[in-house]
Amino acid sequence: MTSEPQQIPLTPATPTPAPAEDYADTFYAQIGGHETFAKIIHVFYEGVAADPVLRAMYPEEDLAPAERRMLMFMEQYWGGPRTYLEERGHPRLRMRHIPFAVTPAARDRWLVAMRKGVNAAELSPLHEAMLWDYLERAAASLVNSA
Repeated sequence: MTSEPQQIPLTPATPTPAPAEDYADTFYAQIGGHETFAKIIHVFYEGVAADPVLRAMYPEEDLAPAERRMLMFMEQYWGGPRTYLEERGHPRLRMRHIPFAVTPAARDRWLVAMRKGVNAAELSPLHEAMLWDYLERAAASLVNSA
């Protein structure tokens, strides 16, 4: 019995997104996946745009690139697609925020904007508490100025 020779593609295969089932047991999936995180982050960035202290920390004229980066980070952190890592490498949150004077007041304003995003998602009390605990700790860890 002869078999056909294995054909090797001439061009690399285009990566396909992982199926939603790959995330089924994650916080990401439990709260609604991409749509939920996109809502949280979009509402958050509406708050950033309206806050002069926060807006000054975003050098881009258009906030869309920053919104996309944060969405990718949050999705990856909570068990979703690893797009952030693929495109930007390790998050290195403290290093990426060093150029900005993140004061306790700026942290508090950031949390106010993020609270609006989290509220907009209407999460279960358990999921909201888990997410909010992380966000408060992350925000506190980035304070680098008095």
